[in-house]
Amino acid sequence: MTQLARDQVQARLKQLPSLPASITDLLASFADEDVDVERIARQIARDQGLTARLLRVANSSFYGRQSRVGTVHEAVVILGFRAVRSTVLAVGMSGVFKVEHCPGFDSAAYLRHAAAVGLAARGLAGLAGHNAELAFTGGILHDIGQLVLAANFPAQYAEALACRRLHDCFMVEAEREVLGIDHAEVGGLLAETWRFPPELHAAVAGHHAPDGSLADLIHLADAVAHALGLARSVDEMVMPIDPAAWQRLGLDAPKLAAVLPTIERDMEETCLAASY
Repeated sequence: MTQLARDQVQARLKQLPSLPASITDLLASFADEDVDVERIARQIARDQGLTARLLRVANSSFYGRQSRVGTVHEAVVILGFRAVRSTVLAVGMSGVFKVEHCPGFDSAAYLRHAAAVGLAARGLAGLAGHNAELAFTGGILHDIGQLVLAANFPAQYAEALACRRLHDCFMVEAEREVLGIDHAEVGGLLAETWRFPPELHAAVAGHHAPDGSLADLIHLADAVAHALGLARSVDEMVMPIDPAAWQRLGLDAPKLAAVLPTIERDMEETCLAASY
């Protein structure tokens, strides 16, 4: 087993390419009430890859549009800036990491689970008094530490993946056993490096040990996504819900049950739209 020191991970994170200006501006916009939406839309439009994926989702059945969306500006006008922001952040950040050299890492399952947690968090946000689009973004990005590990330490992370399969344990437990560090901690380090807003930093770093705020909601959404099997992984396991987080959210079983069909429907439509 090859354990990873925290400073090893930090050193590797410093070598990552800078995020595009459009992505950093979108991150900063969470704390900016006077966002220059037109300027950010123009920056997004300069990136052909981001634009293509955004328009693909915008024109999908997920948004129920009758007419086609042809430009980033139209997407912002029709879908709203917050929805566009969430989509672009998810696509832009994930595209930085190349995980094809990590044996056993299921990229498709990762994407499906990220989408599922984002949709679950958005569906639950209103019940718990959270901003729906911030919750969606937190859900989409919550496991980004897995991408960091698979892309930058592929051999070591492959050992952790093998350990999980062998012992039929949670991924976070296998990571701690093999690497000495888990994806939530690594995601937190990435959030510091890329200067995520505090709420998103908390969601990424704390979703396995929530201590309030958005981390509670993402923790629950993560559990819901696993329980519903939305990633369609053969070895998916139902994770326990932290009782304190559940209590802080102020939900109950009937409220949770009522929103599950919507989450499942949204996930089915999203998978069709994005070919997950």
